[in-house]
Amino acid sequence: MSTILTGAKQIVTCRGPNRARRGAEMAELDVVDDGSVVIGDTGRVEAIGEYSELRARHPAAAVHEVSGVLLPGFIDCHTHAVFGSARLADHERRARGISYKEIAAAGGGILASVGDVRRRSVSELADLTRARLSALVANGTTTVEVKSGYGLELEAELAQLEAIKVLSENGGPDLVPTFLGAHEVPPEARHDPDGYVSLVVEQMLPAVERQGVARFCDVFCEPGVFTIEQSRTVLEAARRHGLGLKLHADEIDYSGGAELATALGAVSADHLAAVSEAGISALAGSSTVAVLLPGTMLFLGSRDQAPARRLVDAGVAIALATDFNPGSSPGLSLPLMATLGVSQMGLIPAETIVAITVNAAAAVGEASTRGQIAPGFRADLTLIAARDWRELPYWYGVNLVTEVWIGGVACHPREWPVNCLG
Repeated sequence: MSTILTGAKQIVTCRGPNRARRGAEMAELDVVDDGSVVIGDTGRVEAIGEYSELRARHPAAAVHEVSGVLLPGFIDCHTHAVFGSARLADHERRARGISYKEIAAAGGGILASVGDVRRRSVSELADLTRARLSALVANGTTTVEVKSGYGLELEAELAQLEAIKVLSENGGPDLVPTFLGAHEVPPEARHDPDGYVSLVVEQMLPAVERQGVARFCDVFCEPGVFTIEQSRTVLEAARRHGLGLKLHADEIDYSGGAELATALGAVSADHLAAVSEAGISALAGSSTVAVLLPGTMLFLGSRDQAPARRLVDAGVAIALATDFNPGSSPGLSLPLMATLGVSQMGLIPAETIVAITVNAAAAVGEASTRGQIAPGFRADLTLIAARDWRELPYWYGVNLVTEVWIGGVACHPREWPVNCLG
């Protein structure tokens, strides 16, 4: 049965082209005052307009009264949500002045999570991640990109992807699985990184293709992790195995990752705190979305955010994501990322809304199916307790989300376990 949502003070539709927005387009939201939305029995939006008109056209539809502002469901296009325990020791070390690189060199960082994940079963990983996904939904997120990358060996990487598959089959947010076997060089290959790259290409990628879960492949392209050429080798092999491409690029130090992402036609280049002017120009002339992760730099104590304002002004399509992970960004709120986009990155509020909806959808290859409240799009909707949509990035640290629909199904979790981080 169709449902009419009525009573919203505003509906932020983001209606427009089914692609990433750039330049002045990022400030265009299409806000409908005092409107209603029809959700069809297929789980898609059928119409937007005045209640009386929609009621006449859909006399048998159920009516659901709402109060506040309706927005497209938020899309978190960069997370590492499948992990074991929180990395509390790393957090304390940073507070004592030890750098991210020093922590990693001492066996902390990503490798600490690797040892943890290798000891866990698929069911354990799925149970831990399920609670985290509920917390993401409670903050308005309806689609979540989820990476592997804490296994760094064949079976453990496949186990993370299998956990994502299990979760995808049990309701909740829509999941976009990404293989990140080249997240770090594991301890056993520390003195032979090229050998590990060969392992990823010759053994992991064929197995990932056979498993049939991952949609994308990502690589951490960063000085001291994987070089440009190593990253290119992995991504070109991934493309041969039918995977879309993503890239951790220029996060802490410049490497040319943005240029590589555009040269390979990657759907996104992520982080970019150290992107060069050449990288900005390359992104501006491409379809690659720049995914910026302000929570990461904030949590790491860095004053150097990605140059969001320069990117937008240059014509780059940008998205915002949480980078939710146990070490450098244990945050679950895309509205908070929007706040940081305004206060720390120089974006205007409308640009941050596009960055967590339309452009985030493009960053996971779904710009034609979600990110807008428009006829034919999935009825992924988020309702916030507000009179004006600009309150979303304004009230920082406050969760305004009151209701969420995913594919037309109401699914907002009123409570979620406080121990969801493991």
